[in-house]
Amino acid sequence: MKTKLYINNEKIVAGITLKDESQLESNNMALHACDNLEDVLENRKKLAAFLDCGLDDFVCAKQTHSANFQQVTFDDKGRGSDRMETAIPDTDALYTYEPDVLLCSFNADCVPVTFYHEGTGVVGVIHSGWQGSVKEITLKLFKHLIQEENCHPNDFHVQICPALSQEKFEVDEDVYIKFKDLGYADDFIYYNEQTNKYHIDNQLTVKKQCMLAGIPEENISIDRTCTYVSDEGFSHRQDKRSGRHLCFIMKKEG
Repeated sequence: MKTKLYINNEKIVAGITLKDESQLESNNMALHACDNLEDVLENRKKLAAFLDCGLDDFVCAKQTHSANFQQVTFDDKGRGSDRMETAIPDTDALYTYEPDVLLCSFNADCVPVTFYHEGTGVVGVIHSGWQGSVKEITLKLFKHLIQEENCHPNDFHVQICPALSQEKFEVDEDVYIKFKDLGYADDFIYYNEQTNKYHIDNQLTVKKQCMLAGIPEENISIDRTCTYVSDEGFSHRQDKRSGRHLCFIMKKEG
């Protein structure tokens, strides 16, 4: 199982699955973007075995590039794990206080984020494509956790995972304006006069949103692997029929 682990200790495991041509559908993990559901389920079962959990421990959302987030409980275990119909609807970020729940996010260029909080034990995943970024899903979720759930910002640890690089993320003026209107993304944008396109660093935009919520910069890590360039990356921009990475985090039973 080709997987990059960012954390694997007695308390937490977090990481992202990688494209692997030797596996079914190149290790695609997404039921909503696949040729064969059974092949994806087989890949998910291999991931579950690798992580020493069950497929029924997975919790998946139906991602819609929204700014919606939801707290996951034990009652949600298994949602979206083997069919889309049971996935948490219209949601792009999940968090939980519960152990042995594998929170899942799917991406192929969009920015995936995992995080944990030392003080409260909360863990979570965020899916922030450019639409999620201009809707500020990351900032809104962290503000909620800080203001409503008493999470001190200094105790968050954030991992921003592989995504489309600034070089490959070229957009027209309409998208550029949405980022510019945020008021803090100008440093993450450049204009290419030859192509008349704007290039945006979505990872650094998400990092800035974490910092605006009050999270210290030293508590934020970024994996700068480009999903378009890397042989281990799924890229929707490169291939409209692309599979998806599964970005995950799970608290272990203490």
